[in-house]
Amino acid sequence: MKKRILSLVLAALMVLAVTGCRGADPAPSSTPAPAPSSTPASDGGSEPAAPSYKIGIITGTASQGDEEITQANKMKEKYPDLIVTTTYPDNFTSETETVISNAVALASDPDVKAIVWCQAIPATSAAIAKVRETRPDMLFIVGTPGEDPGVIDPVADVVLQVDEPGCGIAIPAQAAKQGAKTLIHYSFPRHMSYALIVARHENLKKYCAEQNIELVDVTAPDPTGDSGITGAQQFIMEDVPRQVAKYGKDTCFFTTNCGMQEPLIRQVFEQGAIYTLQCCPSPFHAYPAALNIDMAGHEADVEYIKEQLTAKAEEYGMHGRASTWGVPCNMLFIDAGVEYARKVLDGKTNGNVDDAVIRETIAECAEHFTKGMKMTLTNYEENGTVVPNHYLVMADFIDF
Repeated sequence: MKKRILSLVLAALMVLAVTGCRGADPAPSSTPAPAPSSTPASDGGSEPAAPSYKIGIITGTASQGDEEITQANKMKEKYPDLIVTTTYPDNFTSETETVISNAVALASDPDVKAIVWCQAIPATSAAIAKVRETRPDMLFIVGTPGEDPGVIDPVADVVLQVDEPGCGIAIPAQAAKQGAKTLIHYSFPRHMSYALIVARHENLKKYCAEQNIELVDVTAPDPTGDSGITGAQQFIMEDVPRQVAKYGKDTCFFTTNCGMQEPLIRQVFEQGAIYTLQCCPSPFHAYPAALNIDMAGHEADVEYIKEQLTAKAEEYGMHGRASTWGVPCNMLFIDAGVEYARKVLDGKTNGNVDDAVIRETIAECAEHFTKGMKMTLTNYEENGTVVPNHYLVMADFIDF
């Protein structure tokens, strides 16, 4: 009998030992447990725990312009556990279902709580609507929209865009400083149906006239059409020399399309004409590829590209005849989009549209690219009414 009692006692002690090792739930206590947001670091300090969310980034492919992908990858390097990326197809106008399905696939990860989209091509609004059928709280920050404000503004949380109407005022003044007598404007019907591109064009007409610059409209192939990007680029390669032969070297060239920038810059430099600004202003946009500048290790180094472009301008006899903005706008929109999304998700903003924090974030991120560069932000106005979530951005020119 004594042996049996002893056996039972030993068995009970073994059970207690096992359950103690597995960490049974502690009894309720009035003493708060240590906060899970920090863990001991190797140096004895503390490090923030990884956020409990992810941020998706949607961009085009490199064929439409590699800046967005470059910046998306840089954000992924900066926040490897935070960022997930995807792209939309080159021929997005005829592959809207793919545009939508790619966004839906990104949002299918429940940890993805925000999506930064740049460029926000047509069908972005439809994709946002589709995602919100199952993810109504998804935060969307879109840059460079390809849809009219009345379409994208009601569905996106924050819209970031180059001040295109403002560029219609700034480009003629800058072109006049560069000696322009004529401005060739390349576009196509799809782009000329966008409200802000039309507003920019109207300002170009007015302010070119004030600067005694002749504005000449030339219809180019739509890169999303039958001839594709290759056909549109070939047209530019062939047409620029024709226009210079007709109007002379003091001709400034502008196109509304990203895919056309590289051949346009190449031909302008070859012909000794004038190049003032891209549709998406940036020292990185098409300049390196057009002028064979090696960017390895300098993908977001503004000072480096400025030095290289100044040397190229001297080489081609283009001193003072080529320029752009000092901040890469689409890279800025992705950088600022991610940083602002983090602030929203971390509870550091007053709702999804915190004007003061948006302006602060744009200014901070502009400094990532160019020290001392000031960005001017204004809200888009629709028929005299301010649209609080749509921001138009301007920056100063840099000359080469």
